[in-house]
Amino acid sequence: MNKQLKTGKAIIAGAGPGDPELITVKTAHYLQQADVVLVDRLVSKQILANYVHPDAKIIHVGKQCRRGISTPQETINDLMVHYALMGKLVVRLKGGDVSIFSNILDELETLVTNHIPYEIIPGVTAALGAAAFAGIPLTARGYATSVRFLTFYKSDIISENYWKELANTDDTLVFYMSSETLNKVVDNLVANHIHEDKLLAVIEQATTPLQNVHVTNLYDYKSSLQQRSFISPSLVIIGKVVSLHEKFRWLENSGSHEYYFQPMQQIINTLNQPEKIYEHVS
Repeated sequence: MNKQLKTGKAIIAGAGPGDPELITVKTAHYLQQADVVLVDRLVSKQILANYVHPDAKIIHVGKQCRRGISTPQETINDLMVHYALMGKLVVRLKGGDVSIFSNILDELETLVTNHIPYEIIPGVTAALGAAAFAGIPLTARGYATSVRFLTFYKSDIISENYWKELANTDDTLVFYMSSETLNKVVDNLVANHIHEDKLLAVIEQATTPLQNVHVTNLYDYKSSLQQRSFISPSLVIIGKVVSLHEKFRWLENSGSHEYYFQPMQQIINTLNQPEKIYEHVS
């Protein structure tokens, strides 16, 4: 790649958890100016249709944890550098918030190494969007004073001692990217005698028209939810605050089993690009 005389700029921005109206004004402003948008799978199509400048180049660089087609992080990094060194304004648009369980560190290091100016714009993270749309205040007075954001996508990511701590804390626990390992999450908490007044909620496709909320006692999980397959993305909330859902829910379950966010293979088919999901940069 030949560095041009004028270097562009990269914007790393959060698109929010699904509802296109939850995008920030600042992110929308940059999308209207962008030359290139590198977009995650978990970004509403309405955001691209409503806010991205019609002349901008949109490149889908989605990832799917453990299954499906994913764009290598190295390719995303290369694309940011490639277009920024051409003098372009590049928006790296991520689902949710940019700092919660994303690969922002790799991208920041790449931008700094290549002396590319950048800005970071926060977004509404999935935990906050899901909790609000389910009527579950994460730190409701008298129920919890703290909240922990966690993930359990592989078995060695949380130690035995930490499972014991999680089972005994009064903090609200929010698990990202853990719906496929939920059986083990519940098994570990029950094995460490989590109190029965702490409930579990699985929120499918939070903040979208296809949202569904499933609530159970952890000790009833095997008979109520264990056999269910949850639609991606799904977020898990565990704690006393989950009991507030019944009283304060303001949005009924959609009852739908459709996908709001297309799997990467469907995106490829829609774009008529059966052999690639991103541009290769030499």
